[in-house]
Amino acid sequence: MVLFVYVDNSNVWIEGGHIAAVRLGLAADPLEAARRRVAPRWAYDFGQLYGLVCPPGAQIGRSILFGSRPPANDSLWERARAEGFEVAVFDRNAANREKQVDTSLATLMVEDCYTYMKPERHDLAILVAGDGDFIPPVRAVQNRGLKVRVAFWKHGTSRELREAADEFLGLDPYFDQLTRALGLQAPRPPLSA
Repeated sequence: MVLFVYVDNSNVWIEGGHIAAVRLGLAADPLEAARRRVAPRWAYDFGQLYGLVCPPGAQIGRSILFGSRPPANDSLWERARAEGFEVAVFDRNAANREKQVDTSLATLMVEDCYTYMKPERHDLAILVAGDGDFIPPVRAVQNRGLKVRVAFWKHGTSRELREAADEFLGLDPYFDQLTRALGLQAPRPPLSA
């Protein structure tokens, strides 16, 4: 068996931040944190995520992290590379909205299932995302005779995606293990007159 791992970085970070808000007492539950747009400082450890979805000894065909281009001084993507991820970075649009990430992830996952994954080897696609829009590529991979595991925060995973997946791994019990930084944003100093 060979594992092929596809991670939507922004969604992992956003939904993990909602759990962080609950842990810090800023919201009653992750859904309230999302509604109120509560955003504590939270960062996850790529190495821990990699180890969770790619257990030691597993043969890896691909592990790729998708996301938007960070500021020039952000070391996030280099850290991800150091932890074994390929990275696919996309520019934001003029309104500073993320574009091309989900469709690129879905496209590559389907391309890989026809190009590299082998049903007779029992290869497994692992999707680290929770959006119901990923159901069509999950089904395309399954139609090739391959299995798909979805690993994501339970509150951030659509019920339909959980049901479509062959396996679901909730990241919630691993929050402490995945957390690299957790805290409140530092208050901004007042503007001087």
